[in-house]
Amino acid sequence: MENLTHRYFIALLPPQEIQEQITEIKQYFAKKYASSGALKSPPHITLQPPFKWVTEEIGKVEECLEKFAIARHPIPITLSGFAAFPPRVIYANPLKIPELLDIQKDLMADLETTLGIIDPVSKSRSFTPHLTVAFRDLTKENFKAAWLEFERRSLNFEFTASQLTLLIHDGERWNISREFPFSL
Repeated sequence: MENLTHRYFIALLPPQEIQEQITEIKQYFAKKYASSGALKSPPHITLQPPFKWVTEEIGKVEECLEKFAIARHPIPITLSGFAAFPPRVIYANPLKIPELLDIQKDLMADLETTLGIIDPVSKSRSFTPHLTVAFRDLTKENFKAAWLEFERRSLNFEFTASQLTLLIHDGERWNISREFPFSL
């Protein structure tokens, strides 16, 4: 029998009340700009992009994340305004603080060393933390219209990211698989 694999990724999620407000923005993009792709996952800041893993062996990933998280401090996150990856993606903009950049770099290095998980694209470009509200399904025309509306729109949320979250894809959308609290 063939080993079943799933797609996973690792992220920081804001608290529930901020998730709900960001989801309302995603719903606005779905309704007004026909971009619903961002609704297929909870609001998040990706630290490790999607990777495939044998489902029976996910314990190895969980153990690695547990060890990693336990040696970490919670991270203060400030979402400030909107930014974009033209011509398709618009996102809530987390400030690029050293703690956020460091945890992403350290996590990717740890996953590569411990489990051989490598994202070639991430190795070739610098990490830009982002919380997607309009996804790659945004047309170029709708991107232009939406960006005119959102580029100067204010958004300000502050929260403390106190855990890593492992998400799993069920074939339709991304769901929380397990959370790993920071404990320092």
